[in-house]
Amino acid sequence: MGRAIGRTRGIAEKYMAGVRGPQMGEGEWGVKALAAADRPREKLVRVGADALGDNELVALVLGSGQRNRGALDLANSLLSAVGGLHRLTRSSRDALCRVPGVGEAQAARLLAAVELGRRTLLQPPAQRPQLRSPRETASYLLPRFSARPVEHFGLVLLDVRSRVIRTALLSVGTIDATTVHPREVFREATVAGASSVVLFHNHPSGDPSPSPDDARLTARLVRAGEVMGIEVIDHLILADHRYYSFRESGGLAVFDP
Repeated sequence: MGRAIGRTRGIAEKYMAGVRGPQMGEGEWGVKALAAADRPREKLVRVGADALGDNELVALVLGSGQRNRGALDLANSLLSAVGGLHRLTRSSRDALCRVPGVGEAQAARLLAAVELGRRTLLQPPAQRPQLRSPRETASYLLPRFSARPVEHFGLVLLDVRSRVIRTALLSVGTIDATTVHPREVFREATVAGASSVVLFHNHPSGDPSPSPDDARLTARLVRAGEVMGIEVIDHLILADHRYYSFRESGGLAVFDP
């Protein structure tokens, strides 16, 4: 895949095939004099997207230029032709394709990138459920996990306002105090930036009553949470349409109102 391939394939084809010919390090971006770390892609990895100029970001979206013209040169020409970044957001596919060197696929990528940016401004983030009681938590978990044919153990990770960050499954199969390690539980919580967690698992038998192993596991994880500074606010056992809450039963402190 050396110079012979470079003579017979266009640069876009080589880019898609993952082939790096001799001219790719210099001609791909049209920045022959730049050190490798200052080329747009490497620069983004090194210092983040917000450190890149408009032309560098456009070059990354374009992906490649022409055989004798790199993506950065093409990006500069494109921005000049359409009147800058602001005008780019209003450009049509046909207008972009009229810029020499910009093909239909590149125009489509640019329009898709612009539309994604527009949607992040127009669409409000989805509201996350707020779980402030065992009943609310059970209503959230029962449809998802109560009817599983084998035991599933997991966590609901909550922020400081008791809103769901995400749900994490840690174990599938028979659950006891030896199969779930506090390290796994609180690694998930720490990575997610959770302030508190709700433990849960299901009983395929349909009976949500806790076993001695359930009680031992709960006590072990509550103690570990105290050490870690991440509160275990409940452990729910799910079974069909019923649930058992260690907090409601008095095994844990009551939920805040």
